[in-house]
Amino acid sequence: MLYYLLEVYTMTKNASFQQIFLHQLIVPAKLLTDYKMLGLNEQDVIILLQIHRFLQEKKEFPTPSEIASYLTISEGQCIENLRKLIQKNMLEIKELQNDRNQLSEAYSLDPLWEKLFAEKEQEEENQEGTIFVLFEQEFGRPLSPFEIETINAWLDEDRIVPALIKAALRESVLMGKLNFKYIDRILREWQRKGIHSVEQAREESKSFRKHQVNKQYTVKKRDTSVYFNWLKGGD
Repeated sequence: MLYYLLEVYTMTKNASFQQIFLHQLIVPAKLLTDYKMLGLNEQDVIILLQIHRFLQEKKEFPTPSEIASYLTISEGQCIENLRKLIQKNMLEIKELQNDRNQLSEAYSLDPLWEKLFAEKEQEEENQEGTIFVLFEQEFGRPLSPFEIETINAWLDEDRIVPALIKAALRESVLMGKLNFKYIDRILREWQRKGIHSVEQAREESKSFRKHQVNKQYTVKKRDTSVYFNWLKGGD
């Protein structure tokens, strides 16, 4: 009897966990990290997440009262927030038509997702556009067709992010070796070492320069000793 009760308890416990896992809400991390840049506040985000939850549960047009019942704000405040979200083009109401030509309304979060992820795409496009200008500024002249093709190859074929190419350009300037072969060599070396971010590249550059300084210090120390012996011999 005891064994039977334990088995029932285990099955019930497993079933409850299964229900928990079946009702998970997937939230883009970018929404939690970038909502301020979109002009949203915490109240806006929780309302949008509640709508996201309703949509996942196939309830396409929850009333303000239904949304507010899961929040600490009143129905009136919820209505005002929904109005502002629509005005900001973070939320829209779409008209749907079923097979029987019956019309209904539904919330859509497409404007929010488009703004959230298109912003990153636009940022990358802007970086790619300015990278050619940056190279021309550093070289002090227009780029040749071959040099433009080289940059495009880094971007399109090697899939190197613009920020990393800019970091390699800065490194070549610091080392006093401003030429495309040297920049390409830096990028190839970073790829070989699995460096894919500016932070990793910065650490690698620091380590390289420290090694170079130590090497020069060793040479100077040896040379000083020679000069010292020579001066001593001349006394």
